[in-house]
Amino acid sequence: MTSGLPYDLAIFDFDGTLADSGAVVLKLVNPMARMYGFKCVTDEEVEMLRGRPNREIIKYLGVSPWKIPLIAAHGKKLMAAEIGAITLFPGVPDMLKALAAGGVRLAVVSSNSEATIRTVLGPDLAGLIDHYGCGASLFGKAKKFLKVIKTAGVTPGRVISIGDETRDIDAANALGLASGAVTWGYATRQLLVDHTPTVLLDAVDDIVSRLTAQPEVQAAAVPA
Repeated sequence: MTSGLPYDLAIFDFDGTLADSGAVVLKLVNPMARMYGFKCVTDEEVEMLRGRPNREIIKYLGVSPWKIPLIAAHGKKLMAAEIGAITLFPGVPDMLKALAAGGVRLAVVSSNSEATIRTVLGPDLAGLIDHYGCGASLFGKAKKFLKVIKTAGVTPGRVISIGDETRDIDAANALGLASGAVTWGYATRQLLVDHTPTVLLDAVDDIVSRLTAQPEVQAAAVPA
């Protein structure tokens, strides 16, 4: 039996969606490029790449596919060392509390580590998350989504994935999930629009209104 809400489970990305970690990521990119032999980037190139899908970014940087797991593992360690510089976006704590209080179950699926995510969230917010699927590979989110959905015991049609990159939308589409794309993270708004998420979210408050509105209210709000 489902609730009167449009979704029973919301699966959140972490970096760029809940956490403002962009500055830390950019700080680490060029040192890792020198270590693993891919292209260093200027600020102008970083801005240009925000408008490109992940696979194009990898091609542009010249990252060897076999190195991606090594780079990701090293990146998680470096992110953990910079944890003091990572904060939640304004409004995120209240948003998570409102969703939980409204009956939406919460999950986090991320390439980052569960320890880092729990530390940034803090014990109270971390306790609101029912399921963690951490250490996802660059294009392995669909598998993590599926595991979380099975563990939660919900149907795909009652799940929404919320993230800031096109790969979040792609992973949701692969499983028949709804997708929410936030515009305050890494990818540009236009790139996200081009990938046609179920809903585009321009403010943190939009998440609560879209995930807790009754289905008939949501339908009435969609332009004909």
